[in-house]
Order: sequence, then structure tokens, then C-alpha cells
Amino acid sequence: MVVHNLLPESPQPTPAQTLRVRTKDVVANGIVALTLEHPDGERLPDWTPGTHIDVVLPDGAPRQYSLCGDRWDAYTYRIAVLREPAGRGGSAYVHDRLMPGDQVGIGGARNHFPLVPADRYLFIAGGIGITPLLPMIQQAEKSGADWRLLYGGRTRASMAFSTELTHAYGERVHIRPQDECGLLDLAGWLSEPPPGTKAYCCGPAPLLSAVQDACVHWPDHSLRTERFIAADLSDPVRRSPFEVELRRTGRTVTVTPEVSVLHAVRRAGTEVLSSCEQGTCGTCLVPVLEGTPDHRDAVLADHERAAGDCMLPCVSRSRSDRLVLDL
Repeated sequence: MVVHNLLPESPQPTPAQTLRVRTKDVVANGIVALTLEHPDGERLPDWTPGTHIDVVLPDGAPRQYSLCGDRWDAYTYRIAVLREPAGRGGSAYVHDRLMPGDQVGIGGARNHFPLVPADRYLFIAGGIGITPLLPMIQQAEKSGADWRLLYGGRTRASMAFSTELTHAYGERVHIRPQDECGLLDLAGWLSEPPPGTKAYCCGPAPLLSAVQDACVHWPDHSLRTERFIAADLSDPVRRSPFEVELRRTGRTVTVTPEVSVLHAVRRAGTEVLSSCEQGTCGTCLVPVLEGTPDHRDAVLADHERAAGDCMLPCVSRSRSDRLVLDL
């Protein structure tokens, strides 16, 4: 297990720009949506469905939120924030203190959950996991693809954007509050995929695990998932130290069991941009030139793990005695 608290606090990413809160709206019980704009009305960087941004609040710690607005609107970003009583305080700040006119720092947009071309899509959302799927649905609709949405939540009142989705897309949207319908019928929905179908799922860990289990018979690369919270890490493949060579700097560092690769590399004087340090955001992704990574993140797809040519050093380690990174 990686023990981060033995190490100096990691530098936080510098916000790429500062945006102003244009509007703040309650969109469900415990969820607010923020519309962000440039203070001078300038155009914002383009983005694609599945993109998330870092939002840097006054405590300096970044939080990752999926962009869920209209990607064709070049002047605003929209995010939705769930109040998390057990969180680090960021969601409470957004809900209780952040107001229209206030400014927040924004980190660079990244997409590790891209929508790939397909004839058909099945979107499965649990709770706040609807956010990255909203622009995907818009894109699928614009491209003329066949698609359906299965959307579950604790109660109808807790399910953000459910009314808007139903009004916009009608029978393609299937709203299933747990208190009315019970658990999602994943076995029925995922029994036999029509040819050319891609499934996208975002939500709490139990939903992701259940969807993955139900899709074991689907063709390879048919399912993509995204986590908002890191999964429990299994034990690493090896408990002994290993070496990491930094090819561009010519340095070699030894990574011991209680230190992450990310922090070992930083101790050697090579800075790697990071954010969540839990293997969920993809900020610290680095190329692997030699060796076999022990992937422990929640970002890379199975075929990307099998290729072994990149890794997230915040949580992933090494299967081999030596790794060579393009750093």
C-alpha cells in the first residue's frame, strides 16, 4: 500500500485560468450546477464529451468535475457538484459559500473517457454519474446514432437533469429511481448486445462493478467506465523495491514499498504534474519505455493496460525489477 502521509505535501497544479461563476442552480436534492465564464467574456478552450476539469477552491486542493454543458457553446463551461458530507469540504464550500460573481481557478481540461464512434450506444448512469454522459448523449443524437439511457438513483428528486432528459429525448430515456423501481435490471439490459454497440457507464463503485460483471460476455473494448472515487487498491504484485530510470534526465531512483513512483520521481528532482493522486483523473500519465507496469488506476482501459506503454505513477507500480520512463 502506498503511504502518502510519510512524504512532503505534493505541489498542486497551477490553475490554467480563472473563471467567474455566471449562474448557480439547484438541479436536484443535494446537487447544484455551476455555469462558468471568462471574466472578460473571452472564448474558452474547446472540449469533447467525457472531458473533466480541475476546479481549484480557496483551500488550494483541486477537485475534478465533468463538463456537462453544451460543448458547442464556446463561452461557458457547466459542471454539477454533489454535496458530499464525508468529503474534504470542497462540495460544502461550493454549496454554501460559492455564489454568482465569485471566481475559481480552473485546471486544464483532460479526457480519459472519450466517446468513440459507434452505431449504437447504451449509456448507464448512477446518481451524479449522469454528468459526463450528458454531452455524450448530445453527440450521439447529433451524429444520428441509435442510443438509450438507463439512469438510476436513490430517489427521483435526487436525480439531476432527469426531467430535462425525458422532455428532450422521450422514450430513449429510462429513469429508474431505486425507491420506486428497485435496483437496475442490468442482466436484462446487458444480456445480448446488438452488433456495433458501445456501453458507457459512470456512477458509484457498486454499479460499475455490477456492470462490468454483466458485460463479461460482450466483445472486447465494448464497455468504458469512469470512476469519481478511487477503487480500493489490491495489494501490489511485488512488495520488494524496484528501480525506475528517468530516460531524459539520466537519473535512476529506487522505489521502496512505502513510497509511490510519483513521489520517488519527485524526490529525484523531476516534477510530474498531478492532481487527485488516487488514480482517477489521469493527470500524471507518463510514457513507459521499458519494463512492465503494475496498473492500479481507474483510468486506463484493458487494452491500454495490456499495451504497457504508459502508467499513472501516483498509484501504479512495477511488475519488473526495472521501469524506464520517458521523463
